[in-house]
Amino acid sequence: MIRLNKIEKSYHIGKSEFRVLKGIDMHIQPGEMVSIMGSSGSGKSTLLNVLGLLDNYDNGEYLLNGMLMKNLSQREAAQLRNKFLGFVFQSFNLLSFKNAAENVALPLYYQKVSRKTRNVLAMEYLEKVGLKDWAHHLPSELSGGQKQRVAIARALIAKPKVIFADEPTGALDSQTSVEIINLFREVNKQGITVVLVTHEDDISKMTDRVIRLHDGLILNEAAGQTISA
Repeated sequence: MIRLNKIEKSYHIGKSEFRVLKGIDMHIQPGEMVSIMGSSGSGKSTLLNVLGLLDNYDNGEYLLNGMLMKNLSQREAAQLRNKFLGFVFQSFNLLSFKNAAENVALPLYYQKVSRKTRNVLAMEYLEKVGLKDWAHHLPSELSGGQKQRVAIARALIAKPKVIFADEPTGALDSQTSVEIINLFREVNKQGITVVLVTHEDDISKMTDRVIRLHDGLILNEAAGQTISA
């Protein structure tokens, strides 16, 4: 599903060049649930941006579903994101003036799906995450765990092949974090590849494999330890 060969990425600030990714080799199989870990400055956020087609890379090869991702225009990248990828963020990124159902339905709006179909599907996906009864509540009326469930339903509704989750439990208490990761595992069992960025060891142990970054390179990989509560 995802293959990186010698991926390099640098940023230029003034006359200075900062190498962030220094030759990343990585392969994520279809249907895997993988966590990416690393200290601040290790390159994990930059790597996630490259994987999610939110930023270009300088050198190397990135293959997504067998297709080379290289020199994409903003429009091409957006089309590929809509077709293949779903995103879940630590800060939820919900629109405050739209209720839960409207937030979940948003990706289908950009795919020009009819309002009636969007509304039906939004209710279906809210039910999948246990929030059907909260469909007409605004984000301000939801707990952190409920907001993240809405965000997961929004990521799922377009039927992506891969979900990228950036610190999805960072703003949640420990019990809610376990519930959210177990929800990701249920998503993963449906055949969707899940890639989590986290700094929490107990969260990474709930994934199939842990990829550790250090100073722009992969330090090591290890099997996770699937647990539940």
